Amino acid sequence: MARRRYLVAYDIRDDRRLRSIATCMEGYGTRIQYSVFVCDLSGQEAVHMRGDIEDRMKPAEDSVMVIDLGRAGDATRFLFPGHHQRLPSSGAVII
Repeated sequence: MARRRYLVAYDIRDDRRLRSIATCMEGYGTRIQYSVFVCDLSGQEAVHMRGDIEDRMKPAEDSVMVIDLGRAGDATRFLFPGHHQRLPSSGAVII
């Protein structure tokens, strides 16, 4: 099954929910900024990630953005004009 690369960014209003979502996301991808992750996922893994996020967030207060960047391993869609974390080369990191 082909993996796709997703960029996930979030703005969570409550510290407890923020920590919960951050811990959840560490199981799906690599943190590249404080509230931004890159995740290489199969279709089924992406559905599970979305469900896990929705279970932890409060839709009336929190905001999560998931962007499909195309096939996993394609780093050409990123431009970093300053210091940055290294992007994952590819593969799953689901724990």
